[in-house]
Amino acid sequence: MTTSTTERPNLVRYGIRSSVHHSSFGGMGQAFAHEEVVVRRGSRSGLPLIVSVHSRVLGPAVGGCRLRRYETWQDGLADALRLSEAMTYKAAVAGLDFGGGKSVIVLGKDTELTPHLREAALEDLGELIASWEGSYRAGPDIGTGPDDMVVLKRFSPHAYCAPEGHGGTGDSGGPTSTGVLAALRAGARHVFGDASCVGRRVVISGFGSVGGGIADGLAAEGAHVVVSDVDQSRKDAALASGYGWVEPDQALSAPADIFVPAAVGGLLSEESVPRLSAPLVVGPANNQLTEESVADALAGRGVVWVPDYVASAGGIVYALSRESENYSHENAHKWVEGIGDTVSHVLDLARSTGVTPRQAARQIAEDRLASAAAAL
Repeated sequence: MTTSTTERPNLVRYGIRSSVHHSSFGGMGQAFAHEEVVVRRGSRSGLPLIVSVHSRVLGPAVGGCRLRRYETWQDGLADALRLSEAMTYKAAVAGLDFGGGKSVIVLGKDTELTPHLREAALEDLGELIASWEGSYRAGPDIGTGPDDMVVLKRFSPHAYCAPEGHGGTGDSGGPTSTGVLAALRAGARHVFGDASCVGRRVVISGFGSVGGGIADGLAAEGAHVVVSDVDQSRKDAALASGYGWVEPDQALSAPADIFVPAAVGGLLSEESVPRLSAPLVVGPANNQLTEESVADALAGRGVVWVPDYVASAGGIVYALSRESENYSHENAHKWVEGIGDTVSHVLDLARSTGVTPRQAARQIAEDRLASAAAAL
């Protein structure tokens, strides 16, 4: 595949690719159908910056800014490609008029992230986002938060979830948790015949802000909540809140009615699925499956898995409805609660057609994308 440079310094822009005819990206052997991908060395920070735009068929691409350590910048690129594609399907299934994108700031294994370097890297990314003139829009992701969006907004207005004092809606963790709870109730209705979580044992893998919000919501509904996190410092907080605790390597196999992946992705694999105890899996972690075939393995064991990009859409639904559509908090919250209806639609379609929920969600998204493409 050929590459071309533009007038932008330290920039390599990989051109638009058809959604039908896949190409191999830069010799990496990874087939993709992304519209545009930029890899750039930040002029201020010297760090690799990656912005991946998977699709703008439904509207401007939107996706969070991830700042984390990778073995190589190519690993950061692979993350951006995968996550931007997931954002396309998340937006499509949720009924949003936006496409999928992602930005990644790559930290080396030994890079010291000083406050100065952090701000420089964010300024580099803000400058790059501004070059899209609104066709790619960013929000927080792993490693970034509302205050970081303020830095991006120095260069472009198209940064979501800045603090309210800076014109944003703040931390998206609350709406994300609300959406997962709605998805969880819909999944429980499908699996157990009752949306109530009273008395159900729920294991949550990841006790950060979103996992904690889910735990609080479930406990308020009368569920028996057990949490797990690789950060042992969170154990005391969990126990103080009245939750059970299980070590991370035992979370999958712990007895449960519902398992909630709420930390990093890649937890569900061909090797780990046989250890899974719960018949229902619903959670906000991105890229929960190590590969698509794991969805078949889950179905083969009678486990209902709600696709992560469906369950985790609450944050983006809330932020976009408030900041782009000027919805009131109440109306935006109702739209987030509507994720439950979306999950019911996905699971009902899967059951009626004999496919996995992953296939059903994908079909719903692709039908919407095809309809939009045909109207162009």
